[in-house]
Amino acid sequence: MRLALFALLALAAAAPVNGDIPPKFETDTESFDFVRRAVEIPMRDGVKLHTVILLPRDAHDAPMLLERTPYSADKATGRNDSPHMLSVLPMGNDVIVQAGYIRVFQDVRGKYGSEGDYIMNRPLVGPLNPTRVDHATDTYDTIDWLVKNVPQSNKRVGIMGTSYDGFTSLMALVNPHPALKVSVPIAPMVDGWMGDDWFHQGAFREEMISYVYMQEATKKSSETWWSGKLDDYSDFLEAGSAGEAGRRHGMEQLGFWNDLTAHPAYDTFWQSQAVDKILATRGVTVPTLLVDGLWDQEDIYGAPAVWRAVAPHDTGHLLHLAIGPWRHGGSNGDGSTLGPLHFDQDTGLWFRQNILLPFLNQYLKDGAPRADVPPVLAFETGTNTWRRYDAWPQSCAAGCPAAAQPLYLLADGGLGFSKPAQAGADEYVSDPAHPVPYRIRPNRPTYAKDSTWRQWLVDDQREFSSRPDVLTYSTPPLTAPVRIAGQPAAHLFASTTGTDADWVVKLIDEYPDEMPNQPEMGGYQLMVAADILRGRYRASFSAPAPIAAGKTLAYTVMLPQANHVFLPGHRIMVQIQSSWFPLYDRNPQSYVDNIFFAKPGDFRKAVQRVFHAPEAASYVEMPIVK
Repeated sequence: MRLALFALLALAAAAPVNGDIPPKFETDTESFDFVRRAVEIPMRDGVKLHTVILLPRDAHDAPMLLERTPYSADKATGRNDSPHMLSVLPMGNDVIVQAGYIRVFQDVRGKYGSEGDYIMNRPLVGPLNPTRVDHATDTYDTIDWLVKNVPQSNKRVGIMGTSYDGFTSLMALVNPHPALKVSVPIAPMVDGWMGDDWFHQGAFREEMISYVYMQEATKKSSETWWSGKLDDYSDFLEAGSAGEAGRRHGMEQLGFWNDLTAHPAYDTFWQSQAVDKILATRGVTVPTLLVDGLWDQEDIYGAPAVWRAVAPHDTGHLLHLAIGPWRHGGSNGDGSTLGPLHFDQDTGLWFRQNILLPFLNQYLKDGAPRADVPPVLAFETGTNTWRRYDAWPQSCAAGCPAAAQPLYLLADGGLGFSKPAQAGADEYVSDPAHPVPYRIRPNRPTYAKDSTWRQWLVDDQREFSSRPDVLTYSTPPLTAPVRIAGQPAAHLFASTTGTDADWVVKLIDEYPDEMPNQPEMGGYQLMVAADILRGRYRASFSAPAPIAAGKTLAYTVMLPQANHVFLPGHRIMVQIQSSWFPLYDRNPQSYVDNIFFAKPGDFRKAVQRVFHAPEAASYVEMPIVK
């Protein structure tokens, strides 16, 4: 009895007073092949930015590759279920890790672990930014700290990132630090009004509301966009205007939402922030590889816009452009397929191994061979072939007017390269109460687990070509290939019974009825390029004006770039409509000062007429190359 009591007393004395869990558990990382450092780097205004540095275990004289992100440096480097650096980092870092790079991730100011105030796409110091700091200065200060405080490095730094991180990779080119030797902006945000995230040629991208909400509601993006409906189409239609949808979610508390609704036109707020315009005046002094996806559902405009703005003045041949058959950021992953499309190779891996890594090595590693990277590398869809070009677009190499070829709308839904000989027009009723969906319904929310948002640009368009409010024009089956390499543009002669109108134009590759090697592609209607123009901006993007009801007017709808071959047996198709919902907010079709705040009574049906006549010949300008 006494022995048992002593035993119990001994156990009680050995029991931990504060429980089994230590105040702070230290992971034993001795067997890891990398070392993780978390540091707070001071900026010139005293604000500290949270930065994570991953160093290969035996790093010595190694180059550093920086990524500045609003999506959490800790999340990007935070996997703790593997001792291997390759497994810890996000997809797309495979060749970089294998090449022995030091990888650095940093939270931009105001997000996650960084101090300071967050401003969406913070403008450069100037009229829109009266502080001393911007992304250019923060990058400069970060690189300055890294070269002084990472002894394992060779003091050479590159910057790379996708989407918002591509935007920060471009901003680093403004007054760059001497140690910045290379930049790789992938699918960068460049001009949010002309054709990236927020608007396309004046039409507001309503599906991006949820991004603004989640990005700005909290510092750590912990607030989730809520919806009581399975279908975004129903949700946004019930709300009415985009402004009302925002109001129902309390978005007037968010600074950038207020900027969006206050600046629906292309005023100085947008023009002065457009990165292509900024770099056109400053030039590029750091070797830069722009990466673009032909089916980028978010930032399809940015990389080609920077190329167009900077390449003509790039006497040092520092700028390169790579175009792949990718969705947004698709170059970072498996590029073998996109939706139903098969490319006969892993285009993402091929790009990373043969273009990206040699390009980085050339500028960041001592003794690395010169990379065999042409000025422009573009994947040609249809033939599934990589093409090397000296200029882009190819169709403009000898002068755009001579190279571009009109493809005319014709009577009875025809499409051809000869101008119509007789007057004619086609019409449809555009009803804001029943807008044309941009995806087959239900339109699942953009960030839902079962969303097809990443691949919707390659969705079959047959569902929409059968609607009475969509005009469809087709060529006969082609007897020879038609190759385009550049930016198509739709030139419409059209009228509306309303005082405002949207014009959506889709350039489509219609597959033969039978595809023996891939039967499910029989008759498939693949969008090659498509976009929208808000009619009030037909004459000026900065000065909207009502449309004269019933008057035939000229409209130009610029489409995204394409590098595609329409093969024999296929047809070239053009579809025209006046809504693309809820990707874009509905045009009320009666002119109001600010469509964000259109009232229910402002939304009215309109009869749209598209002309195909000798004196009013609507056509798509095709960037054809031989």
